[in-house]
Amino acid sequence: MELLYKSTRSSEESVTASQAILKGLAEDGGLYVPERIPVLDIEIEALSKMTYQEIAYEVMKLYFTDFTEEELKTCICSAYDEKFDTEEIAPIRKADQTYYLELFHGATIAFKDMALSILPHLMTTAAKKNQVKNEIVILTATSGDTGKAALAGFADVEGTRIIVFYPKGGVSPIQEKQMITQKGKNTYVVGIHGNFDDAQNGVKEIFGNQGLKQQMDQTGFQFSSANSINIGRLVPQIVYYVYSYVKLLADGEINNKETINVVVPTGNFGNILAAYFAKQMGVPIDRLICASNENKVLYDFFSTGSYNKNREFILTSSPSMDILISSNLERLIYKIAGEDAQANRERMQALKKEGVYTITEEMKAQLKDFYGNYATEAETAEVIRDLYKKTGYVIDTHTAVAAAVYKKYQEETKDEKKTLIVSTASPYKFTRSVMNSIDKKYDGMGDFELVDELSRISGTAVPRAIEEIRCAEVVHNRVCEADRMMGTVQEILGIC
Repeated sequence: MELLYKSTRSSEESVTASQAILKGLAEDGGLYVPERIPVLDIEIEALSKMTYQEIAYEVMKLYFTDFTEEELKTCICSAYDEKFDTEEIAPIRKADQTYYLELFHGATIAFKDMALSILPHLMTTAAKKNQVKNEIVILTATSGDTGKAALAGFADVEGTRIIVFYPKGGVSPIQEKQMITQKGKNTYVVGIHGNFDDAQNGVKEIFGNQGLKQQMDQTGFQFSSANSINIGRLVPQIVYYVYSYVKLLADGEINNKETINVVVPTGNFGNILAAYFAKQMGVPIDRLICASNENKVLYDFFSTGSYNKNREFILTSSPSMDILISSNLERLIYKIAGEDAQANRERMQALKKEGVYTITEEMKAQLKDFYGNYATEAETAEVIRDLYKKTGYVIDTHTAVAAAVYKKYQEETKDEKKTLIVSTASPYKFTRSVMNSIDKKYDGMGDFELVDELSRISGTAVPRAIEEIRCAEVVHNRVCEADRMMGTVQEILGIC
């Protein structure tokens, strides 16, 4: 049965999965959502005997219904291969009675690899299915991880170009070096003077500019997105929640149908939304614990029912979460509003104009599965230090935010249910913050000295992604003002 997609801001148009992937963002600025959330059509116990790739097919076939079995399996096999440094793709590590889902074993050592390894294959397949003749321009804003993962995924992919905007000075030194040393004749990286929200808003405005769209079409280009607003990013993320549950079952850590909690460090809300979708599909997940850093706009939303971005933007040691506009939350708001596109559109317009919107009490009641809290910088560092001293296991700053929030959740609720913490990045990506959390004596070391010291104290090998950038040449040095992003895109494409 074919599953179509519609915009969160209009009920007029339905598109196929491949069309939604190609467009990225709907014409009216809304996000594509499936007309229904499909239910797993295979028993959990049967899934527990499958590989990651096999589970990926069982999940994705339910969403991407206009892809043939051969097309989808080819995309999956091309994505989840030797570029991951573990055979399991997403191994689970138990430390201090908690399970850590390690999503950082891909090419860029962050969870974005899980979806961005497959998105280029989905997109090029979708282009062929829809007889697209234009060159596809992937336009993306990043708070640190999406950029490199998207660049690595799309580098030298025929028929595509990729332009990544990131906040100059707002990402870690390792994150920046990963991006600005990216090779590929079709890759472009631009630092902006501003924060991630400025970059994200600029990208959305470019997508919504009809004059530019016509100009692009006339010159043989069309935009698409690699951000988590693209449904081709969201669906692959659902896979690892299904996989992690059945992996715990296969390993004898849980019983069949036993519910678990999931803790997700959250910025743009896509990762925890994927967990919500997995729950709706039938995975026995109980609480969805939304962990924020000091940019705690989501914690305040879950506490009050009001989403308010009118606040100070704080640069933290978990920069991928330094976000005040959580774009993917729109998909959840749309669903709990009874899929009322007009009401959703009005809320999003209010967010853009006044910086705030409020949901109804009826909508708030539908968020009972979610728990929100946040961790301060001091609490984040304390968790890294304590977990290392207790177990020898080293986690990055984003994962530490999740662990700190989980600790608060336990103290508040006394819930002893088995819990999965989503580990979204390798500690090697944030070595200075991680090592300073363990001991201030490391503060005087250089970035790559810290890498080697982390390897020594953790007993883990330095990831290939880090070794590759030690002496890599900087190939991208373009910087612009936030209000010059559109002009910069036109210059890159030669359509000024």
